[in-house]
Amino acid sequence: MTVTDGFRDEFVSASDGLRLHVRVHGSRPSENLPVVCLPGLARTAADFHELAIALASDTRRPRRVLAVDYRGRGLSEWDKDWTHYDPQVEVDDLIQVLTALGVPQAIFVGTSRGGLLIMALAVARAGIVQGAVLNDVGPVLDPRGLIRIRGYIGKLPTPADFREAVGILKLLSSAQFPALGDADWDLLARRTWVEEKGKLVPAYDPALVKTLESVDLEEPLPELWNYCDLLRNVPMLTIRGANSDILSEATLAAMQARYPKMEALTIPDQGHTPLTWEPAVMKAILRFVQGVDSQAA
Repeated sequence: MTVTDGFRDEFVSASDGLRLHVRVHGSRPSENLPVVCLPGLARTAADFHELAIALASDTRRPRRVLAVDYRGRGLSEWDKDWTHYDPQVEVDDLIQVLTALGVPQAIFVGTSRGGLLIMALAVARAGIVQGAVLNDVGPVLDPRGLIRIRGYIGKLPTPADFREAVGILKLLSSAQFPALGDADWDLLARRTWVEEKGKLVPAYDPALVKTLESVDLEEPLPELWNYCDLLRNVPMLTIRGANSDILSEATLAAMQARYPKMEALTIPDQGHTPLTWEPAVMKAILRFVQGVDSQAA
């Protein structure tokens, strides 16, 4: 275990022995529910750094915050078999992490892939999800976004430096994020690539693209309402980027009709996915988490 920048690096063994990394913010003893943060497909625990600090250091309601690196991402070990980059395997990994770190119940914040894992976890472990934030994801996925993501995951050029990395990201995503400032682009770049032996490399296993290539996006994707329905009785907040090509306005409206207690928030000038350090996003999540605590009490 190492301690750095206000968090501890913890490592847990998956069922198959693969080494999984978790960022842990805050101290263990707390009467408040812990928060577990789950990133997107090719994203890492670092995406939640600012949010985790805000949650863990809340003077009125401090809590433990766990941000998980899935296998093949961040500081977790890469899998030699890319077919294991699968939601069922990742849910089992998540259960191993939560068991090892003593988390029987939690509020979950899931970005994109992370939101799907929250739904799957609700199936695998009844009662463990006490509150759910779905960041730009729902039970129906727009294939346009998956086609776009498949076009660059594992295929990004190698930037010479972070300035060039920012240029690559702007080329890919400026249409979805037209109002993003230079500092945000730089932070996003530094959480997309990491420096190894003087070179910038992706913060994930490029073999992840094979999981998308194996899906026929010309055929209708399966809808996950039966999974999402298991969250209907817990507090739920769904955040959508106004420019999202994964979570459509129609799907969000259908979720609101089906789950009348669900809170919904649309973030202007953001696409897939709204940044968790964006002030409106962070404020909404902090308020939601505090509300879950109040209901639990």
